[in-house]
Amino acid sequence: MSFVSTHPDFAAPRIAVLGGGPGGYEAAAVAASLGAKVTVIERNGLGGAAVLTDVVPSKTLIATADLMARVSEAHSLGVRFEVDSGAPTMVADLEHIDRRVMELAQEQSDDIRRSLEEAGVKVLIGDGVLQDDRTIKVTTKSGSVRTVDADAIILAVGAHPRELPSAKPDGERILNWTQLYNLTTLPEELIVVGSGVTGAEFASAYNGLGSKVTLISSRDQVLPGEDSDAADVLEEVFERRGVRVLSRSRAEKVERTEDGVLVTLGDGSTITGTHCLMCVGSIPNTEGIGLENAGVALTDSGHIKVDGVSRTTAHNVYAAGDCTGVFALASVAAMQGRIAVAHIMGDGVRPLKLNEVASNIFTSPEIASVGVSEKDLSTGRYQGDVVMLPLKSNPRAKMRNSKDGFVKIISRKGSGTVIGGVVVGPNASELIYPIGLAVAKKLHVDDVASTFTVFPSLTGSIAEAARRLHVHHYDG
Repeated sequence: MSFVSTHPDFAAPRIAVLGGGPGGYEAAAVAASLGAKVTVIERNGLGGAAVLTDVVPSKTLIATADLMARVSEAHSLGVRFEVDSGAPTMVADLEHIDRRVMELAQEQSDDIRRSLEEAGVKVLIGDGVLQDDRTIKVTTKSGSVRTVDADAIILAVGAHPRELPSAKPDGERILNWTQLYNLTTLPEELIVVGSGVTGAEFASAYNGLGSKVTLISSRDQVLPGEDSDAADVLEEVFERRGVRVLSRSRAEKVERTEDGVLVTLGDGSTITGTHCLMCVGSIPNTEGIGLENAGVALTDSGHIKVDGVSRTTAHNVYAAGDCTGVFALASVAAMQGRIAVAHIMGDGVRPLKLNEVASNIFTSPEIASVGVSEKDLSTGRYQGDVVMLPLKSNPRAKMRNSKDGFVKIISRKGSGTVIGGVVVGPNASELIYPIGLAVAKKLHVDDVASTFTVFPSLTGSIAEAARRLHVHHYDG
């Protein structure tokens, strides 16, 4: 399907976007710039869960926690806090922090809406249900009903926190990650159930803010599926900073007590705390939106089936973001949305390449990765060489007293092409970019090694790791 034309009678295509998160608003912005008539239907507010309840709020909270963690260790840099009496202490004003978090999230949402409307996108706040593959019935907040007709539809409906029947969040003591920002006082003893990305991030954040944190992990290691060296570093930091990790433990039940929570583990033992945060995955928002009316098929997990150009099993319907189950990352959602629009509009299309996706875990220290992993090497899917340099050997890291972390680069055996990497340390989310660029553009390790870096800098370790992967060819 292609709508791009220079014919004078060409009618701009109508594109309806259901969901205003990163997949939806990015798609809408690109489609409008290419001349389409775009309508976005969003239930809560532009930016979706990513901006209003998930990514933006959590990373704003984490920024405060990270600052507190760094300041608490500033004495080793010669920073001294003097007070008239007693020991100097830092206290997290959670009410102020959460107010700032939600104000920033709303500001971001408002900015997105304003930019879309300035680009000519029509925004409808309400619930949308597909009537077929070209029509969406919208019920607005006021109760009025209207129909949106489209030549193509993009679904960006996101996901919501998974709940366990034996651990129902109540928004006060038992919480999911969207309810945290309603707290007015810092949890004294926070139990986090689930040691995936979300659980690890919040365990790290609330530890930094001053809570006594217990992390319940059903696996041998936190962050199952991530780089095991990175998980080792995080566990060492957790231990040093007082986070209690219960590995190979499963929370069977969470109950309210008079002044807190009681968590029952699989072996029958119990632990108590003042609050419990449930981080046990998410469920796509695919129920009740009329997918069957449009012929849109789901996977066994309930996610929307999509191909490499974001198209569903319905010819005119595309999907992007967490509802597709590809990668639960805002950057991937946005890319899926842009790819969908390119395909609809007949613009140049480059299918989604998951091996080029850079991701980051916003713990303290941060953990970023891209491309092929060491686990991929161990399964024999790729042949590669690996160099890992600890951050504590980097001069800039020494100056900043950043002892936790490393730079790891993976190159293809024989050719020396960069195919993957991991960075653990401060600002890893920024430092992964040059490695991601090398992976996407198939740069040789010598290309990375011979590019000037600033001295001293953390990027120096990236160049040094690449230098150590140089393959010497001797013709003599």
